[in-house]
Amino acid sequence: MSPQAGYFTIRAAFERFREAEPEPKGELKHTNAFTLLVAVALSAQATDAGVNKATRSLFAVADTPQKMLDLGEAGLIEHIRTIGLYRNKAKHVMKLSRQLIEEFRGEVPSSRAALQSLPGVGRKTANVVLNMWWHHPAQAVDTHIFRVANRTGLCPGRDVTAVERAIEDQVPVEYQRHAHHWLILHGRYICVARKPKCGACLIRDLCAFPDKTPVDGA
Repeated sequence: MSPQAGYFTIRAAFERFREAEPEPKGELKHTNAFTLLVAVALSAQATDAGVNKATRSLFAVADTPQKMLDLGEAGLIEHIRTIGLYRNKAKHVMKLSRQLIEEFRGEVPSSRAALQSLPGVGRKTANVVLNMWWHHPAQAVDTHIFRVANRTGLCPGRDVTAVERAIEDQVPVEYQRHAHHWLILHGRYICVARKPKCGACLIRDLCAFPDKTPVDGA
């Protein structure tokens, strides 16, 4: 595992991310807090592009918990059957829609604990919603972020919870809101799993990874 980077190295890395993309955006399409919550729940073990393709027609007819219940589980499945684990995800979406109506007056709650009380909503999903909708500096650590945080040495941790804590503890506060988006996009497009594109990396000189790919081979 890479050693923990120092304060000024971490600051320099995130300053470069901010200069390159001051307002990074999540790639899941949504129109309100409910559609964001559903999209994130559907995205587990699926690509954002695949989820967006499925939800384009879904959200046109079911963009509130009540409309989702009115659509019904069978109707929902017709929209999302191209997404992995769609049957289990459909059950969770129907249950969370009902719970939102019964316990939260049809509104998506804005606390992590309340969000995690919903079926199929774990800490990562809750953090994505908190960050993207309410602009809370929550860190949703996925496989991309876990890889980048450890490979670069910026915010290493033994598991996703440790990496989440490392980002919160080590990244200067002015970068906290967008930290997870910068890291996930970096991991998705540059610091990829098998052959990282080190020649195109903004933070190549700050990265602790010992096996960088050659610049010409990026």
